[in-house]
Amino acid sequence: MAACPDRCSGHIHIGPSHTERIEQGAAPLTDLSVRPVQRLPHPPFRLPLLGDLLTVRPGRPTQAAMRDARRLGPIYERLIINYPIVIVSGVDLLAEINNQEHWAKNLSPLFRLMRPVARDGLFTAYNDEPNWQTAHNILMPAFTQSAMRSYHQTMTDTAAELVDHWSEQSGRWIDVAEDTNKYTLEVIGRCGFSTGFDSFTRAHTDEHPFVAAMTRSLRFINRNANLPPAVHKFPRNRAAQHANDVAFAKKIVDDVIAARRSEDPYSTRDLLGLMLNSTDPATGNALDEKNIRHQILTFLVAGHETSAGVLVFAVHFLASRPDVAARARAEVDERWPGRERPHIGYEDVAKLRYLRRVIDETMRLWPIAPGYFREAKHDTTIGDGKYHFRKGDWVFVLTLAAHRDPGWGPDHDEFDPDRFLPENLRKLDPNVRAAYKPFGTGERACIGRQFAYHEILLALAHILHTFTIEPEPGYELDVAEQISLKPRGLRLRFHHR
Repeated sequence: MAACPDRCSGHIHIGPSHTERIEQGAAPLTDLSVRPVQRLPHPPFRLPLLGDLLTVRPGRPTQAAMRDARRLGPIYERLIINYPIVIVSGVDLLAEINNQEHWAKNLSPLFRLMRPVARDGLFTAYNDEPNWQTAHNILMPAFTQSAMRSYHQTMTDTAAELVDHWSEQSGRWIDVAEDTNKYTLEVIGRCGFSTGFDSFTRAHTDEHPFVAAMTRSLRFINRNANLPPAVHKFPRNRAAQHANDVAFAKKIVDDVIAARRSEDPYSTRDLLGLMLNSTDPATGNALDEKNIRHQILTFLVAGHETSAGVLVFAVHFLASRPDVAARARAEVDERWPGRERPHIGYEDVAKLRYLRRVIDETMRLWPIAPGYFREAKHDTTIGDGKYHFRKGDWVFVLTLAAHRDPGWGPDHDEFDPDRFLPENLRKLDPNVRAAYKPFGTGERACIGRQFAYHEILLALAHILHTFTIEPEPGYELDVAEQISLKPRGLRLRFHHR
């Protein structure tokens, strides 16, 4: 999935770093640590000094927050030491918070940890850093219909590699999350930067050095996401390894840029070419090479991680719901009835309507970024004036809970792709529909949503056409929260039809 700038992982702790923003010349934000936003419902057994710290679940913070939302209501507060976090999941309140006139993106704690890697890339830039808007305007043509057509064959070839990889392991239990990561990394690398990582041809012990460095860096970031900044430098050997990995990844990307400058300097065939040879049509500004590096790292890290998560959840549901798999497979077989590999054209992908509903319902139940942060642009209120916020105050929007609002029906916790039939969507309360935000909201919502749908649909169509899927007996869905949500320990068998 291409970079989704208004999305974030569910690490719900403190707000933006005043020091970091001041160093960049931005105005400091309101200090919520000394001025609570509002007297709100909160978890029981609040303690002196610690506040609600003992109610935090570091491994599953947003899943715990969803359970609290069901007990405490559409808006509540969690107090960490003396720092309040306002968590909102009510769809009527979100209709106001998502209003761009009054609210903007707030950079999440996890994204601040990613700034040493991606700095002012689309995903991690502050609103007042100009390069995100410049990059957004320059890259918009990369996600038009004509551009998507140009990526289609590369995506198709990569999906075939995934299927062939699983064919070679017929009868074995397969770590699905690991292989969906390989697929989406290859897609964004090849389509975006004409650079592959040989993910399906290298031995398991012979990982591409860039991939190995970035994998370690992401683990380091995930490990620290719910820890105080004071401990981020410990143990020192891990912190040093992280710094070396970030430096190595930046050098690799700089080498890719230099090679393109030398070998094919004027091409605009991919994201890299557009960034090197295009200017912002609104201002005439170009991106400097450091920012191009930041954008490449943003897409490589965030663009593959999120799509891989959607894909692995969808495969889980297809494995655990034979009725859903049968309907989706019938849709695929109707177009490609033979057993030979399907020749899926660009126009065919949009016609896989039931499979698209499978993806939409997957992201309803398990939005890969289970929430995002919003910041008041000025003094404002929500809830018919009941809740007051000053300029700079922020809230955590808990998408994971909002997507399961009872307005979706009494079975809102169940998996049912037909919720997304047009006639069923029309019956929903408009605020319930509007709260469905798997790609974020506002001007910094995911620029690559169509790219993501296309690569996921292609992969699922190839998988269903080739295999039946056997779930592991006794497996219970265990959702890990890191940069994105993913099933933990999901193993499946793929049998040739």
